[in-house]
Amino acid sequence: MPHPNGSKPSPEAATAPQLTEVFALHGVEPEVQAYAMAKYSRSALSMRESLKEISEQKAEQFLNTFYFQYGHRSIADLAHIPLAIERLSILAAIALVDEQRWDGQERSTRYQNFKKSGFYIPEFSASADRDLYIETCKFLFAEYEAISAEMARYLVTQAARPDDMPEEAYQRTLRARAFDISRYLLPLATNTSLGQIVNARSLETQVSRLLSHTHAEVRQLGELLKQAARSAAWNVNESAYRKLVDEIAQADPALGQRARDLLLKEVKVAPTLVKYAEASRYEQETRRELRQAAHELMDAEIPDSGSGGEGFRVELLEDDPLEIELATTLLYGACHFSYRQLRDRVAALSAAQREEIIDLGLRHRGRYDELARAFCAGQKFRFDILMDIGGFRDMHRHRRCIQIEQGFTNLHGYDIPPELAEAGLQSRFDRAMLLACDRYDHFQSAATPDVQANSDYVLPLAYKKRTLFKMDFAEVVYISELRTTPAGHRAYRQVAYGMYEAVARKHPSLAKYFRVTDVREPVDLLKR
Repeated sequence: MPHPNGSKPSPEAATAPQLTEVFALHGVEPEVQAYAMAKYSRSALSMRESLKEISEQKAEQFLNTFYFQYGHRSIADLAHIPLAIERLSILAAIALVDEQRWDGQERSTRYQNFKKSGFYIPEFSASADRDLYIETCKFLFAEYEAISAEMARYLVTQAARPDDMPEEAYQRTLRARAFDISRYLLPLATNTSLGQIVNARSLETQVSRLLSHTHAEVRQLGELLKQAARSAAWNVNESAYRKLVDEIAQADPALGQRARDLLLKEVKVAPTLVKYAEASRYEQETRRELRQAAHELMDAEIPDSGSGGEGFRVELLEDDPLEIELATTLLYGACHFSYRQLRDRVAALSAAQREEIIDLGLRHRGRYDELARAFCAGQKFRFDILMDIGGFRDMHRHRRCIQIEQGFTNLHGYDIPPELAEAGLQSRFDRAMLLACDRYDHFQSAATPDVQANSDYVLPLAYKKRTLFKMDFAEVVYISELRTTPAGHRAYRQVAYGMYEAVARKHPSLAKYFRVTDVREPVDLLKR
């Protein structure tokens, strides 16, 4: 290769080590960025050279060919997209974040007062049902506000302010502890907000999954995400840029127009990569058939909701042959039975009958459909966990494990924070829970699936649900250590400690490797 000045490079220069160069990128549209990075495998051009020659049109042509026609889906992993989703129900938020590859943050019910958040109101064919729904949610919000105030007053009597703690910090800390308790009254209809940063492949699968959901709000959310990815993004600098453009235009109209075209250009974050995202027939039909199969298999058996009055249940499952694990896990997500109940029935079936269940999970799979999550099998540590919805939302954030969720229900009862009894508020809390339970049953008895689905929204976060968590040893240690710290919420601290105890019983020699906090030790309210 000629030397830049026309002379031949010296032997010393030819053998000199190359200097590694590292630089960050700024101002590149996500799809153009994905194209430029994908070119590393198809071109010798540097990143700077690639970005200079790439246009939006070239990126779209490239993605249409390699992403959609040839199925090179890893390209979409290179396009990362920040999205804000505001005023959606907690129910919809749980559905939205149920992704293996997801990064984001949601409003915390532990540290914020939700009394002014409002709640989602779904469609009802009968105005009487709509009125009853609104009345129920308003009642739960009123009780949430009242018990928040009562608990804050009670906690003042339980923890005096230290001399070195400012009054403002003292009051803020106790209010947060009060919200820890009163949040159990918030219904799933409660509005929340969240932000997420996902790659385009995750966004595409997320949109498809949401469009396939049982609840109309969640399906609409899928449409809104798709629309947001294909529409002009909000430019945080627009106001400042517009002012600058106007100033330039006053001095030089032609230059002002060039500045306008450059600085105020509309940017669409993923117009190509999500354009074909649609509802998944595979997911919809598989869900319907597995529900029917679970109903037929379990017949009149009653779901196991635990015993002994504990608000949670953690069971470390025994190892199963892969065929039994697959069939049981497929059914688990389609009903409200414990894993052990389902496993016992599945194990009693013939091999051919088990294969029929596994076939249900694959029968409707299309050419580009990823296997259902239930097929992520073979992990050594599998926990069937029954816990309150509020605590589950915190456990739901652990992405390194496989989570198979069951739906919302009132069949397992609700958790009761012990502080309520100590403050003399348990009877009031129980009345609110029983009213919500009655309203749930009322909507469940409706003739239409949409109204039946609406019943979930009136369930408070105190009600319990099951989730199957599958993971390796490192993740068990991580969750147990992180979630048992004194700063954590009581509900998930107990669950995480239960996970540790279950492993310690089964593998006593491994217990010493867990750096957990004993949740039975008293916790200073002001240090949480």
